[in-house]
Amino acid sequence: MSAIDDLARSLSRLPGIGPKTASRLAYHMVRRDGNLNIDLGERIAGIKDKIFPCSICGSYTETDPCPYCSDQTRDSSLLCIVEQPQDVVTIASSGVYNGLFHVLGGAINPLEGIGPDQLSFSSLRKRVEKGSFTEIIIATNPTDEGDTTALFIKSLFSDIPNLTISRLASGLPIGGDLEYADRLTLARSMRGRTSFK
Repeated sequence: MSAIDDLARSLSRLPGIGPKTASRLAYHMVRRDGNLNIDLGERIAGIKDKIFPCSICGSYTETDPCPYCSDQTRDSSLLCIVEQPQDVVTIASSGVYNGLFHVLGGAINPLEGIGPDQLSFSSLRKRVEKGSFTEIIIATNPTDEGDTTALFIKSLFSDIPNLTISRLASGLPIGGDLEYADRLTLARSMRGRTSFK
């Protein structure tokens, strides 16, 4: 086994990088100036020392509280619940949401041994009880695990009056063709249809 093969195998452990892509990246690193590899290595080695979960929302940050939680211009009556820290960045970058966030750290998945106790539901409940939220937006993934998590969140707050609980709509993507949509996506689109005025 060569050093390039070892590097490719390590790179292929990253999400979204298969063996072919990992091999191309490894060969690219060998061809490039050594300074790129040194810089990349230093950044990777130091990332865990600089980035940590926000003590309020659980999003990754370099300051505590994170920029979202410390931003006084954000709407403190809205709370968007997501599975992972990268979901915060995705939703915030859309430019259509200006509320606060809460990161669960995953989704309920009994087959993987992930139950409610392994996620940040207790801190979520305390946060909602102490806050002035009027709406909780559930932004879990449209998967069986995300649906299970969404139902758990709904039941978690069923006793709080005047709290609206909503979920992101799911269905057909903009620019998509019906013929390429799978049955589950079509079913979600049909159930989540809105009035056309």
